[in-house]
Amino acid sequence: MQAITAGKDAQVAASIAVIARVNPDVILLTGFDWDYGQAALSAYADRLAQAGAVYPYRYAPRPNTGMPTGLDLDGDGRLGGPGDAQGFGAFAGQGGMAILSRLPVDAAASRDLSAVLWRDLPGAGFDAAMPPPGARDILRLAETGAWDVVLTRPNGRPLHLLAFAASPPLFDGPEDRNGQRNHDQIAFWQVLLAGRLPMPPPIGPFVLLGDANLDPDDGEGRHEAIRALLADPRLTDPAPTSTGAYEAALLPLNAGHVGDPGRPTVLWDRPGQPGSLRVDYVLPSADLTVTGAGVFWPAQGEAGAADATTASRHRLVWVDLDLP
Repeated sequence: MQAITAGKDAQVAASIAVIARVNPDVILLTGFDWDYGQAALSAYADRLAQAGAVYPYRYAPRPNTGMPTGLDLDGDGRLGGPGDAQGFGAFAGQGGMAILSRLPVDAAASRDLSAVLWRDLPGAGFDAAMPPPGARDILRLAETGAWDVVLTRPNGRPLHLLAFAASPPLFDGPEDRNGQRNHDQIAFWQVLLAGRLPMPPPIGPFVLLGDANLDPDDGEGRHEAIRALLADPRLTDPAPTSTGAYEAALLPLNAGHVGDPGRPTVLWDRPGQPGSLRVDYVLPSADLTVTGAGVFWPAQGEAGAADATTASRHRLVWVDLDLP
């Protein structure tokens, strides 16, 4: 909160500059700490408004991050640590999600699906991930959240935003619990759209968006999950690219990569890290018309390059839609 209001934090200022430059009508923020009164989100929206990007509508229920389970999920012999929460977090809402919008949010029609238990997903690999005793009855599938947020289009009809931020498929043991959970968090959306869950799928056009923490070709993880999602005929993959991604493809860290060099959305560039990966997605339903798409990742020397680098490892992914 103080980093937002004080006006001295370089990362906050850079993220404000990037969003104001791209100026989307709707944006999903990930890695944004939640608080009960949404004071931090309101302060951030105020800063955006001062920069010319006004968002009167917001959606940010409590995420799973930092939510206690009472179990020793990470096996370190202690209770109450960040790895023992429903989603990794040292405090309630650490690294959560939020939606800012210029389209009205129909809160009554929106659904927070974050409480779905991992075991209840059809086809889930819960048992194969060898969870600790007691986890079966309480461990949620979503790391951060899974939302069906209903916006009201200019014609008065709904547009569903299916928003999520998945677990990293790393930081576990040979049981690959995080890798399996990441896979299942991505697979959840196909199961929902197929009508195989107790709750009905969204009716009408939708946009699936979020941080999947998984590249279809490179890096760690069970790539079949995101490949299946991108190939789903109910979705459109605009396959956005950027000049910055093409430039980063020349880094030694990316020498062994096989994916399209223009499509990454994040750069982990420290020694031993995986380099450039495509992990952030905006996937409209097939009945929506895409008129443009890109990733705000300018190459060095281009306008906004310094802000994009300072704002986050992740770059802003945008898609233009023809909405009646």
